[in-house]
Amino acid sequence: MNDAHCHFFSTPFFAALGRQLKGAVDRPPHEASLARLGWDAPGTAEALADAWVTELDRAGVSRAVLIASVPRDSGSVATAVARHPNRFVGFFMVDPTQPDAPADAAAAIDSGRLRGICLFPTMHRFAIQDDSVRRLFDVAAARPGTTVFVHCGVLTVGVRQKLGLPSAFDIRYGNPLDLHAVASAYPAVPVIIPHFGAGLFREALMVADLCANVRLDTSSSNGWIKYH
Repeated sequence: MNDAHCHFFSTPFFAALGRQLKGAVDRPPHEASLARLGWDAPGTAEALADAWVTELDRAGVSRAVLIASVPRDSGSVATAVARHPNRFVGFFMVDPTQPDAPADAAAAIDSGRLRGICLFPTMHRFAIQDDSVRRLFDVAAARPGTTVFVHCGVLTVGVRQKLGLPSAFDIRYGNPLDLHAVASAYPAVPVIIPHFGAGLFREALMVADLCANVRLDTSSSNGWIKYH
């Protein structure tokens, strides 16, 4: 059994959230967010990777995709993959609106440890047809075996809700149909739409039918069903 969608909530991830908290100035950012959540600290990337392996063993899962869940945290997942190369496949979040996104993505993949570029159009408010996205597909196409993961449909981030942080997402950017032209232009690049399209199941099926390189993942306990 393999799990194709797990988020690696590293210390840098909690630090990024902590920097957005108001009034959290008396402690390091990651400690501020963890204190509000009441969660255990993840520790180093190596320690968190070991904890993940323990949980995978407990659940009978052979291998898992780990996703760096904030931009510029690819190093945490790369460390986890280096520590347990037979248990993890590394994906990482990229914000295409940042000018250095293609170079950062290329460097992360060229390290030899990461294989998936994760895009969140509704979070970072960009059109999937934008040239900035195509530049990332160029990066993937030049590196065979690299996947592009595109979160479409409804997006909620539970940890942000628990912290009382606003989520200024825009669902207008999340239509799977917008992937059609890009996926068609890069037929050798595998594309993953998670959560069965996260509420846009019909649209996700249409794109997957038209583009042989598009896959769907089944994560989030079928929460998408409430929209049907």
